[in-house]
Amino acid sequence: MDEQTAINMLNELSEGKVTEIKVKKEDFLTFRPFLVNRPDFKHFRGIAGRGGDFTYTYLEIPRS
Repeated sequence: MDEQTAINMLNELSEGKVTEIKVKKEDFLTFRPFLVNRPDFKHFRGIAGRGGDFTYTYLEIPRS
């Protein structure tokens, strides 16, 4: 995964174009910095799956 792909995935999720995004274990360390540096970081909810893959959804109300 490259920088532009990660940013596009996060933007599509936050804009409601998709309901969830999946990030593979091997892409997580590339993806994470783009996620945590967003001003709306607290709106993203990540759920770890079997094998180390993650599924992210976007929350209207930020998590605490």
